Amino acid sequence: MKHQIETNLKELHLSGMARSWQTLCETRQAQELSFSEGLQILLHSEMEERQNNRFDRLLKAAKFRYQASVPEINFDPSRGLDKGLLTELTSCQYIEKGEAVLITGATGSGKSFLASALGHQACVNGYKVMYFNTQKFMIRLKMARLEGNVLNYFDKLAKSPLLILDDFGLTHLEKQQQFDLMEIMEDRHGRASTIIASQLPVASWYDVISDATIADAILDRLIHTSHRFELLGDTLRKKRK
Repeated sequence: MKHQIETNLKELHLSGMARSWQTLCETRQAQELSFSEGLQILLHSEMEERQNNRFDRLLKAAKFRYQASVPEINFDPSRGLDKGLLTELTSCQYIEKGEAVLITGATGSGKSFLASALGHQACVNGYKVMYFNTQKFMIRLKMARLEGNVLNYFDKLAKSPLLILDDFGLTHLEKQQQFDLMEIMEDRHGRASTIIASQLPVASWYDVISDATIADAILDRLIHTSHRFELLGDTLRKKRK
């Protein structure tokens, strides 16, 4: 009977329950628990298994630059990192509200690591995340336009609760790239969250976008409800050597 139950659970793809049932049988706890107690343990194991599997899928799909997590972040006061703000963001309420997070700082100050850690936390909380180097993202948009499926790609981006654009501002945006970015920000405004990491201060992003009207439209949708991190200090890469 015990073996048949385990087999049936596996056939129903209830792997968490199957493993928990096997453990209960091996430790003879199954005989000591009431039906409701045993069922509660099995259901909890299955829920935990599914949450872990979903997290693994989300993490793999996001393709973060760094395998970073919030507990790994260096909170050295000299870095100018607001620990209170970061703690607030770990609840991921900013994603629900469709608010932006803007991270600026010099090369090696930990911008990409922080962005990846926030993305990792979003995955922990069950949110789908799309992470891109900005230059590669623009190339991907160009390819989608050439392939004739750019509208479908825009729709996919709009449905992602969190979009992370890393290394923003390394090159000036071409005219079509400006329009594409404006379209993406318009689709996400107030509905989905965007994290942007850049070596340039936010005031310099106008120069990157070039066209003043388009820059105003894009930044207006990002800045007013944004959370800001301005990282300071020497490169963390140098300190690791």
